[in-house]
Amino acid sequence: MPPQPALPEPAHAELDSMLSRKFGKEVANYFSGSPLNRVSFLRTDHAFLSQALKHPSTSFLLFNDLNPLVKSPTQLGYSIYKDVQPLIGEDPFKKSEEDLIKEYNSSTYIPQLIFLGLDDRNKEGFVYKDHYKGAPYFALDVTPKESVTAAAESLISSLESKGLEFSKGRMHLSLPPEEAAIYAAARHVLDWNSRNPFCAACGHKTFSVNGGFKRTCPPADIAESIDTTSAPRPPCATRTGISNLSFPRTDPTVIMAVVSHDGSKVLLGRGKRFPPLWYSTLAGFLEPAESVEEAVRREVWEESGVHVGRVVVHSTQPWPYPANLMIGAIGQAIPGGEDIHLGHDAELADAKWYTADEVREALRIGTSGIGEDAGPQYKEGGLRLPPGTAIANQLLSAVVGGFLGGEAKI
Repeated sequence: MPPQPALPEPAHAELDSMLSRKFGKEVANYFSGSPLNRVSFLRTDHAFLSQALKHPSTSFLLFNDLNPLVKSPTQLGYSIYKDVQPLIGEDPFKKSEEDLIKEYNSSTYIPQLIFLGLDDRNKEGFVYKDHYKGAPYFALDVTPKESVTAAAESLISSLESKGLEFSKGRMHLSLPPEEAAIYAAARHVLDWNSRNPFCAACGHKTFSVNGGFKRTCPPADIAESIDTTSAPRPPCATRTGISNLSFPRTDPTVIMAVVSHDGSKVLLGRGKRFPPLWYSTLAGFLEPAESVEEAVRREVWEESGVHVGRVVVHSTQPWPYPANLMIGAIGQAIPGGEDIHLGHDAELADAKWYTADEVREALRIGTSGIGEDAGPQYKEGGLRLPPGTAIANQLLSAVVGGFLGGEAKI
């Protein structure tokens, strides 16, 4: 098993500020901390995208069925424009979005291409309008399908002959933090595009625009015409609003470390798919018209029967499986509300209160991914906890490491 990677450094961590003095250093979780400047306002600038696509410093992160190209478990594999040109054509950004929508043909398969941003640390990178500098990064879906099957299979075969592979699996928690962040953004947006090929309002095919970050329902389609002109589509509700666009979704999820009212214990739960002794913090989806604090209290009570009072947000973690933002919180049980009852929601196999010392020891020697071995100091029968790449680990480390302060005894 590869060693656990370091976590990303928070932005401007070296600078003093009144916020950091009062609340402590900002926490950055795995899958955050991308080195790329997204320059999202340039995604509609087809001249910018066209030039960035072909620049010598440009890197393409390739995916096959959402599996990323890697050199090793700790290193992504990248390609250059010459490698991917047989799939994407000479220049998919040659024309403006407006012109491409007018010429939309739903029968033409276009491999999904995502503009991820500029790495402005690269001094030999691309320069646009004097202000925007850096090495461009794109993500590309090279899954063999439809008209690009032969070209995609040829590219995949060529890459594999060089010792690269498309990493199968779900987590990819061994990448260095900056590469993990680039991968997370790419996977998230590619996955969203693949799940939304049709308009939710009218059911017709949608078209990817804005560097892959939006999808539009074109008003006409050459494929539905009897000649080379575009045939109008039926009226669609998405064309009556401010903009005929849909955007990548992010589903907010709360994940929380809950401490006892006297601050001496931490509540942990074991999911039904977890092996024995492997526990974590509780978590659940944020519901409509619900605050983060309310979601924490509801989910903890539904899953464990414990009543939570004060809730504070600790940090957040993007989670690209497929599209979550984990909102990490710390809550404290109310007096008389600490009895565990698993009869509300049958999600957990077990829930227990653990002492701070038990949690500290497990954080020191008993962390790993599910199905992986713990460290060499781990003793059979001890508590198991998630690895440092999981926000649950950060939350538990915080509550037993002095984050609460004040009267808390942990």
